[in-house]
Amino acid sequence: MPVLPGAEPFHHEGGEVGVLLCHGFTGSPQSLRPWAEYLAERGLTVALPLLPGHGTRWEDLRPTGWQDWYAEVDRELRTLRERCTHVFVAGLSMGGALALRLAAKHGDAVAGVMVVNPANKVHGPAAHALPLLRHFVPTTKGITSDIAKEGVEELGYSHVPLHAAHSLRTFLRLVDGELPQVTQPLLLLHSPRDHVVPPVDSERVLGRVSSTDVTEILLEQSHHVATLDHDADRIFEESHAFVTRLVAGSDAPRATESAAAGVKKSDAESVQQSDSGSADRIGPGSLEQREGTATGG
Repeated sequence: MPVLPGAEPFHHEGGEVGVLLCHGFTGSPQSLRPWAEYLAERGLTVALPLLPGHGTRWEDLRPTGWQDWYAEVDRELRTLRERCTHVFVAGLSMGGALALRLAAKHGDAVAGVMVVNPANKVHGPAAHALPLLRHFVPTTKGITSDIAKEGVEELGYSHVPLHAAHSLRTFLRLVDGELPQVTQPLLLLHSPRDHVVPPVDSERVLGRVSSTDVTEILLEQSHHVATLDHDADRIFEESHAFVTRLVAGSDAPRATESAAAGVKKSDAESVQQSDSGSADRIGPGSLEQREGTATGG
C-alpha cells in the first residue's frame, strides 16, 4: 500500500552527531517530523524511519509485531553508528520504549536517550484479556490525536488491531525487565494530562533505569502527542541542549589529553611556559568555559 501523505520517513545527512527518532504505535513519522527538522536545521544527522505496518492502513498493522518494529529501528541505529561518532536515540510513546531497548541492548554505542511520554504498560482490564480477545475481536478504536492544541491532528490509524496490541503488550513487558540495563544519560519529558499513556509509566521508567544523569521535565500544556502540542518547542530546545551538553562533555577529556601532550613537548618548553605563566591558560578551566558556552550555560 502507498504511504499516506505526511507519513513518509525522514532522513537528513548532517554532521558527526546523529539522532534516531522513533514514532509511536499506530502513528507515523508525521508526529515527530517537526522535531526531526529542528535537529536537522542545527546540523545533526537525523533518522526518522517509518515502522512496519504503519503509515498506510490499519489492516497492514495487524500481521506485524514488536520484532518487526524493533528490527527497523535497530537497523537504523547501526547505520547511524557507521556514519556518526555520537548517536542518540529518542522516541514518543511506544517509540520511547523502542529507544530505551536500543539503549539497553547497544550500551556505549548509544550516547544518550530522549523520550516523550514513554509507554511502559498496556493499561486497563482488557489488557489481560488480549491473548484470548484478539482471536474474537479484530480491532478497537484508535488512540491518535490526543493533543491539547486546537487545529492540530496526528496522522494515525482510526482502528487498533488487537493482534498488534497484544504484541505491544508483550514488548512493553520485555522492555520493563530490561530498564535496569539502561545506563546512559536520560532526558524524560512527560505530560501530566496524557490520556493515552498515564504519568505512572514515566515514573516507572525513572524508577527502574540505572542512569545517573537523569533530567525529568513536565509538559504542563500538552497531552500525549506533545511533539505536536503547546510544549513542542520546549521539547526541541531541551533535546538539542541535552545533546550539545553530552557531546561537549565527551569531547572534553580528549581535548584535555591533547593539551597535556602539548605541554609535555619538551622539558625546556615546559620551563619556559611555567616561567612566563602562559601554561596556566591550558587546562580544565578553559575547557569547562567552552563547554558552558556550547550548552548555553
